[in-house]
Amino acid sequence: MRILIIEDEIYLAQSIAGKLIDFGHECDIYATVNDALNENSGRYDVILLSTNLSGQDFYPVIQSFANEIILLMVSYISNDTVTDPLKAGAHDYIQKPFMIEELIRKINHYHDFRKLQKRCAFYEEYLDHQLKNIQLPDSLLSSLPLMVKTNYQKQADAYAFKLAEELERPLKYLPLGDSSSLEALKTLDDDYIAYMPEFQTLKKSEREAFLEAIAGRDVITSTTEKFEDEVAGLKTLELVSEHKIFDRTEILTIDDYVKFIIHNYQSKFPDTELSKKLGISRKSLWEKRKKYGIFKKK
Repeated sequence: MRILIIEDEIYLAQSIAGKLIDFGHECDIYATVNDALNENSGRYDVILLSTNLSGQDFYPVIQSFANEIILLMVSYISNDTVTDPLKAGAHDYIQKPFMIEELIRKINHYHDFRKLQKRCAFYEEYLDHQLKNIQLPDSLLSSLPLMVKTNYQKQADAYAFKLAEELERPLKYLPLGDSSSLEALKTLDDDYIAYMPEFQTLKKSEREAFLEAIAGRDVITSTTEKFEDEVAGLKTLELVSEHKIFDRTEILTIDDYVKFIIHNYQSKFPDTELSKKLGISRKSLWEKRKKYGIFKKK
């Protein structure tokens, strides 16, 4: 990592830099805030900022490096040296004199935390994009365990994510297509909601054992096939999507295929071209819209 050290005790700064270099880091040292802001080049991963700089205002450093990890080096703990700088955007502090191993631990901790933040932000953006057009009920059932019956797996996914968010609880993904999921459920912390989709992959002989295993547990399961007696006694929620996107391995009925094409392409093609691509007349296209309850937006 590239580390910027701002410390007016030059021997201390050089000692810290030397030890950090031994751990494989690159270091730049500045004795004044002005020099650090005016003369440094490139970006840094970590800023080590002394809050005991004689007669210097160090807050411009916190403002200028707001997107970096800022660790305060303090001689004593007070509002001026710790509390107020932390409120201004610094991440943590370490009190002089300190062991270099403790400083390395803090640096690694915040570096790993920053990587996790970026990774989580990516996953959240990806999920938001994938699920942005999913319609869910205004009121979410929170009585668990729960079976979600759906013709579109993403609806069940969106429901599980939304419910966990509303309840402010972590979600654990345990798909039933994975043979180890039931064993993992046994050791799952009670704070978690277990999301166990793919009920339709279970054999009849496995369903009863599964239903016994989740009794009284906070579990959301889902199926894209219709079951009746097999889920007797399990609270169910049916979510049906008219905008189903089909898996490549799924064989569609002719009606499902025509319905899907009309839903997703009627805004892109005029009726003449759409009916031609479907191999039907415009009158048949109109009749199928009426049959499926699809209304063309004007």
